[in-house]
Amino acid sequence: MPPKLAPILFGFLLSGFMSLIVSGVSTVRVLGLVDGIFGAWMANWASSWLVAFPTVLVVAPVVRKIVARLTTEP
Repeated sequence: MPPKLAPILFGFLLSGFMSLIVSGVSTVRVLGLVDGIFGAWMANWASSWLVAFPTVLVVAPVVRKIVARLTTEP
């Protein structure tokens, strides 16, 4: 994969892992540890990732700029 695509790959992986974890926690909180929890979790994750991936691509550059303004060189 060309290095110029690194920000997109980063956003893809970050949004995938974060939405996996958050949707898992949310699903267990709502349903508890019941039969079929894995299927419900995966369905919730799929819809969450559809929102998370484009959101990360839009928000990440803004957050980088905010962090750059809030941090200084020693």
